[in-house]
Amino acid sequence: MGTFDFLLQGLLVAAQPMNLLYALIGVTLGTAVGVLPGIGPALTVALLLPVTYQLDPAGSLIMFAGIYYGGMYGGSTTSILLNTPGESASIVTALEGNKMARAGRGGPALATAAIGSFVAGLIATLGLAFIAPYIVKLALVFGPREYFALMVLAFVTVSSAFGDSTLRGLTSLFIGLTLACIGIDQLTGQARLSFGVPDLLDGIEVTTLAVAMFAIGETLFIAAQGDRGPDKVEAVRGSVWMSATDWARSWKPWLRGTFIGFPIGAMPAGGAEIGTFLSYAAEKRLTKHPEEFGNGAIEGVAGPEAANNASAAGTLVPLLTLGLPTTATAAIMLAGFQQYGLQPGPLLFATNPQLVWGLIASLLIANFMLLVLNLPLIGLWVKLLTIPKPWLYAGILLFATLGTIGANPSVFELGMLLAFGLLGYVMRVFGYPIAPVVVGLILGPLAEQQLRRALSISQGDITVLFTSPIAAVLLVIAALALVVPLILRARGRGEVLAQLAASED
Repeated sequence: MGTFDFLLQGLLVAAQPMNLLYALIGVTLGTAVGVLPGIGPALTVALLLPVTYQLDPAGSLIMFAGIYYGGMYGGSTTSILLNTPGESASIVTALEGNKMARAGRGGPALATAAIGSFVAGLIATLGLAFIAPYIVKLALVFGPREYFALMVLAFVTVSSAFGDSTLRGLTSLFIGLTLACIGIDQLTGQARLSFGVPDLLDGIEVTTLAVAMFAIGETLFIAAQGDRGPDKVEAVRGSVWMSATDWARSWKPWLRGTFIGFPIGAMPAGGAEIGTFLSYAAEKRLTKHPEEFGNGAIEGVAGPEAANNASAAGTLVPLLTLGLPTTATAAIMLAGFQQYGLQPGPLLFATNPQLVWGLIASLLIANFMLLVLNLPLIGLWVKLLTIPKPWLYAGILLFATLGTIGANPSVFELGMLLAFGLLGYVMRVFGYPIAPVVVGLILGPLAEQQLRRALSISQGDITVLFTSPIAAVLLVIAALALVVPLILRARGRGEVLAQLAASED
């Protein structure tokens, strides 16, 4: 069967009434949390993990993907009207979008963001559908050595991509890997790091850790910052629709943003932020109206928003085909797959094609839903910004606690939720990224399993990891991903010091 046949089958799955309802819930929730500053799709999916573990896997994963796409759409609203990005990937949108809103052109700014997101999401989802089968064919030849090398690449790129410091990223990763060692050894059956506590023999629940680190930790961090006073929301004056000139100036940035964002999202060290900055730089260089940049250029909203949404679809390429998360939301979605006993990767396309293609097809439907939800209901999304923060974060704490108790009614589990929540708060205070901890806990046991298999086959010969060309290339890429950012940072620091020394002279 070809890609079109699989996609049509997927559309039949996604078009089932319950799955359509899950998609609608997902995109509505996603848009709402994208609008609210400080609450991203990763936090929302983490909160819903314990609530959805008894639901249909296809429906739940369709809802999670809808939240991810919706969060990318909704983040532009606060960037444009409030100058506060709801999502980190919407930082660039605020540069020109808020200036447009202040000049009374908030409507066209929101329109180009929504339509650009739709165009990019549509093209990128089709790209995901056509590229994924080829990566799956390549990944099917992987043995234990190649899979271990792939996990090492994932560990390094996740540690380098999240946060400002590679060292802090690696520290977060090793916390996750240490937590992954707790429980029964998969090979020998021996208890490890359980300290005689029976509740630890099953290991740390990924759901508990994800909810604690993202929801509890974020809530405590926001509460500790205190009240910063009300934010000024720019009113949407005039029509929400774009003029013919706006259309003419937007369509090329939409396409350019799509083709910049999608491959960057699909790279193991990707992430939507990089694509949006590159798109903004490209539009600034190619514009016929350079004087408008910095004062509200519509191209500076259209391009980055398209790159943002294309990158979200690109992120699903390594997640679905190789089981590699490249963003915090993708890491939580990986936990979502695992709570149903599913491991994303090439075998999932063979063993459960209906679920995978249903998920991909649902993204096409979610895109249409988001276009309908975003523009006509802009007034509703703006009203969400008036919710008092104490109510909002108290609700998140309550939902996180009840969800965890519902999934695992244990006092010990509740204690772990609090302990990991405090750990998440402390890590945020000191600038340590959260996502590598969750990635370490999820991928750590898989990496250990593949390494031990490879060593068993080679009778303990460690050099076997470098005799496979694919494994060797992946390990070299991992080493470069670790070393190159450090060299670039050191060079940048050296240049700054040289300039300071020259200025003092």
